[in-house]
Amino acid sequence: MINEKQIREACATDIERGFRMLMDAFQEPIYNYIRRLVVSHDDAKDVFQEVFVRVFRHIGQFRGDSSLSTWIYRVATNESLRWLDRRSEENASTLPEETRRELLDKLKASEYVDYEDGLAVKFQEAILALPEKQRLVFNLRYYDELEYEEIAKVLDSKVETLKVNYHYAKEKIKARLMG
Repeated sequence: MINEKQIREACATDIERGFRMLMDAFQEPIYNYIRRLVVSHDDAKDVFQEVFVRVFRHIGQFRGDSSLSTWIYRVATNESLRWLDRRSEENASTLPEETRRELLDKLKASEYVDYEDGLAVKFQEAILALPEKQRLVFNLRYYDELEYEEIAKVLDSKVETLKVNYHYAKEKIKARLMG
């Protein structure tokens, strides 16, 4: 069980120990979250590194308005979206559908999905086909098992809106898997 208070105290008194505790607690879930958003392992490593550089630099400014994990997920979301935006800007002529196709190509080139399992492949493709907001909500709720209240803090949104986005995401995924 993550004791966020101990991590914050360690960061305040012994930054190296605190950062090690932070990494031990959050490395795997945050990397997996970023990986689901940017798809490529190499890209996820780059974004992950930037996330923890930012967390390390700003941990002293963390006010505790939310849990530490919520704050880190928000930083990870912002960095992932910033990376995706930069990627779109680099390919200025790229349409959103072409960007999704690029993510699907990266998914297929990675070992992230068991390609022997056709349903798993269709499931991942369905998630990548979702609009950005629905994909974020779906990932945070389905994979990271965050409560809607926590997702609302991560995405700076209303719980009701998130519930609607999650519902639509599930329906779109279901329709794609059935089709």
